[in-house]
Amino acid sequence: MAEKVLMKGNEALAEAAIVAGCRHYFGYPITPQTEVAAYMAKRMPKIGGTFLQAESEIAAINMVLGASAAGVRSMTSSSSPGISLKSEGISYMAGCDLPAVIVNVERGGPGLGGIQPSQSDYYQATKGGGHGDYHLIVLAPASVQEMFSMTIKGFDLADKYRMPLMILTDGTIGQMMEPVSIDQVQVNTYEKPWAACGRGNRDHRNIVNSLSLNAPELEQWNFDRYKRYEIVKKEEVMYEEFMMEDAEICVVAFGIASRVSKNAIVEARKNGIKVGMIRPITLWPFPEEALKKAAEKVKSFISVELSMGQMIDDIKLAINCSKPVTLCNRTGGVIMSPQEVYEAIEKAAK
Repeated sequence: MAEKVLMKGNEALAEAAIVAGCRHYFGYPITPQTEVAAYMAKRMPKIGGTFLQAESEIAAINMVLGASAAGVRSMTSSSSPGISLKSEGISYMAGCDLPAVIVNVERGGPGLGGIQPSQSDYYQATKGGGHGDYHLIVLAPASVQEMFSMTIKGFDLADKYRMPLMILTDGTIGQMMEPVSIDQVQVNTYEKPWAACGRGNRDHRNIVNSLSLNAPELEQWNFDRYKRYEIVKKEEVMYEEFMMEDAEICVVAFGIASRVSKNAIVEARKNGIKVGMIRPITLWPFPEEALKKAAEKVKSFISVELSMGQMIDDIKLAINCSKPVTLCNRTGGVIMSPQEVYEAIEKAAK
């Protein structure tokens, strides 16, 4: 039996990054993700790694850019307002085709907001967030165990596709404690012949750059990048189906909202309501095909999210508005109760 360790979500994520080979962490404190930086501050010096608390979030993301350009696995973490400050650097990394892991442990907003959990950064994460045409791979863990496993997978995916990846979680998952299995972990390694880490035996210098003043050239860079994104959309979509075999109502939820929804679905099933759930694990690429398939048999969808309604747009697009989609939501750092989700299911059933 695999050994299990009781860990906080933020700490499990940080330990997973170390297991994945990350030895360069650059960050700046902000609640509710500060435990990630605190954990790295303790662990990195002991394993020959680099921990650096930057002077700002802007500095931190550009340090990640520099480390990644040199070919090493690097990471930063923050919470909602801090990610906004990092957005320019994230766009530069996307333009340079650089892999890295960026963690957003979301808090309520907009503005300074509050420190309670939220999912209102969905648009920012899945639609780019910074300037220009680009995407991030976005992973949404729903447990402390997934905080661990998805961080390792995140580093692999970022390297495989040479693109920044975001782990989009929330303050509840980041702060909660659960048993985590940390045994039998597979970590992949990727050659990086493009890295700017000295000429070595090459007959040329590697240059990492996102600048092109030649419009047709820049256009072609974007076309080529989106060809790679199509491969990601085909190969890397992840989702969980829960009680969907005979479902007539489909709940769509991720992160902490999906855990609340499961309790409501179990209760609804006891009362004869045929309801199930599709939980997106990759928010980008979004599980469009799974929802299209569900739309062939269910009567309606319910988007359960901690925002004013952001993921609901992707649900409607995925099913081409072929079935009604309603919203069950709380925002500003408030988490809905299983009873609220149950009532939304009951209303849809009627």
